[in-house]
Amino acid sequence: MPTRNLSSMSVDALLKLRADIEKTLSSRATQLRSELSKLSGGSLKAAHPLRGRKAPVKYRDRAGNTWAGRGAKPRWLVAAIKKGKKVEDFLIERKRRAKR
Repeated sequence: MPTRNLSSMSVDALLKLRADIEKTLSSRATQLRSELSKLSGGSLKAAHPLRGRKAPVKYRDRAGNTWAGRGAKPRWLVAAIKKGKKVEDFLIERKRRAKR
């Protein structure tokens, strides 16, 4: 590509050059995004298989607050533990189904 002396170009020529560069960069970026989506199968980030599924509730207090046991402990549980209770006190008993 030939070198241009930008300082000797007129303002109109510089503006036209800038517009041409923006147009070329935009079309090249679109082309690269298209190629990338073909390589990645259409999505750039695959979703986790458990995403969107709710975990069953494992802990409940008398006020009806619940926690599935995932993530940080909720404030109501932390406050109860500070008062001397145990996490096991809030554990929900699962009834076993006996088909007999």
